[in-house]
Amino acid sequence: METEKKLYTLLVYSENIAGILNQITAVFTRRQVNIESLNVSASSIDHVHKYTITAWSTEEQIIIITRQIEKKIDVIKANYFTDDQLFIRETGLYKLSTQGVMDNPDVSRIIRHHDARITEVNPTYVIVMKSGNTDSILSLYEALNKFGCVLQYTRSGRIAVTRSTQEQVSEFLEQREQQWKK
Repeated sequence: METEKKLYTLLVYSENIAGILNQITAVFTRRQVNIESLNVSASSIDHVHKYTITAWSTEEQIIIITRQIEKKIDVIKANYFTDDQLFIRETGLYKLSTQGVMDNPDVSRIIRHHDARITEVNPTYVIVMKSGNTDSILSLYEALNKFGCVLQYTRSGRIAVTRSTQEQVSEFLEQREQQWKK
């Protein structure tokens, strides 16, 4: 029996129905598994929304959670993945003291070194944005924080697509449509 916890990403597809998010998160709560990040958006399929959920869990537990989510009436499909099976991105926003940035030219070098972009500058603060994986976003935060110029920091939830050529829910929906035609 596997007991090592890993970070798993669940991709859940459903129609955009009020209350479905609550039903999905309740499955995690009942299993006492904390959701690390959650992102909900429209998918590439009309009228289908995609939930990208990350959680630390054992594979045994994540299989159970995925099956329970998939049993919900408004859920079309749910799958779990490890990081190597997905293309993943997050965005980090860093609000820096303008004076702190101006006083130390190394701050600008760090921003460029991390392939981040300055998106706004005013007399009070500088907004820096970085897109990438979790580690690269945290690395920039740690580097900037050493200069004592970080006023605020946040990062988005994960967005992810599978490495396959189409969303797995597309195949599922096509098969279901073929069954209905029979």
